[in-house]
Amino acid sequence: MLGLAAAAVCASLVAALAVRAGTGGPGVAPECRKPVSDLLEPPCGAWFGAFVPHERSDLAEKVAAYEERIGRRLDIVYTYHDMSEVTASRLEGQLLTEQERRLGRDRMLLLSWESKVWGGARAEQPRWSDIAAGEYDAGVIDVQARRIKEYGERNDGRRVFLSFDLEMDTRVPDNGTAGQFVSAWRHVHDRFRRLGVDNVIWTWITTGYPGHHDLIEELYPGDDYVDWIGYNQYNYYRCHRTEWMSFEETQTPVHRWIRANLSDEKPLMLSEFGSAHDTGRPSRQARWYREVPGVLKRLDGVKAALQWNHRDPGPHCDLALANDESWDAMRRLASDRHLNQPPP
Repeated sequence: MLGLAAAAVCASLVAALAVRAGTGGPGVAPECRKPVSDLLEPPCGAWFGAFVPHERSDLAEKVAAYEERIGRRLDIVYTYHDMSEVTASRLEGQLLTEQERRLGRDRMLLLSWESKVWGGARAEQPRWSDIAAGEYDAGVIDVQARRIKEYGERNDGRRVFLSFDLEMDTRVPDNGTAGQFVSAWRHVHDRFRRLGVDNVIWTWITTGYPGHHDLIEELYPGDDYVDWIGYNQYNYYRCHRTEWMSFEETQTPVHRWIRANLSDEKPLMLSEFGSAHDTGRPSRQARWYREVPGVLKRLDGVKAALQWNHRDPGPHCDLALANDESWDAMRRLASDRHLNQPPP
């Protein structure tokens, strides 16, 4: 009887760990256990991920702490890099740092690669026209392409989501014109392909802001150059001096517009979603997050959703989970079956 009891305990632990790892546990339908697509689309539901604030040296530690609070492993970890040259001491320019490689063993990575040199002078900042002309090929683009290729070769072809200059609609005209962005995106894409990099999922991410819709259409590089489309929509509230908006109000209009004007079939990613905190109504943020799973299931083609657990610049712009009630709402969201799919 002791042996049977021990076996039962072990079985319970295995099931609990399966749910914790985001595998969906034993209740996942057979059709949802099929292999993911070549573009890392789950056969059912959506991946769950997050941007977790961190220093370059403690990414794994901060991700582990976030996962402990929500009670499961993230499917996708989201990080940022600039276009500085790769050096041993400057991690900002290293796509796939050692911390990212460690997390990538059992999580997917979304690498946001910005055409900036953080902390550099204005004259050092890359422009789209220069990128498209090949001025960054030898020192930056080719180096990063080979690093990502090597990562795949050392890890059974492991793929990464890569976004070049996310929210590019906010960078016009400082970085150049819409046409110059498209040329730069296509140049980076083609350069990777020329170097034999086949483990990148090209993820084009815009704000989705309605006031930018005409510009966003001009910035789309074309279906042949994009694998996933992402958009970043928030309930900013006092951060942008707007009315409080529900999760559905932030996501559904943009989703409909993208499906009608950009692509009716590309997999979609809520690459950043989140809500401000209403200090006058401390439970409001938690209620906002409780709405997410029900709405998410109605958004056709949304195959990944990443919570932004950080702040934006400016007063009243802290978008992180504000209190225990909000963290509890996030735990419930992260445990929803729709967001618990077998890993690739």
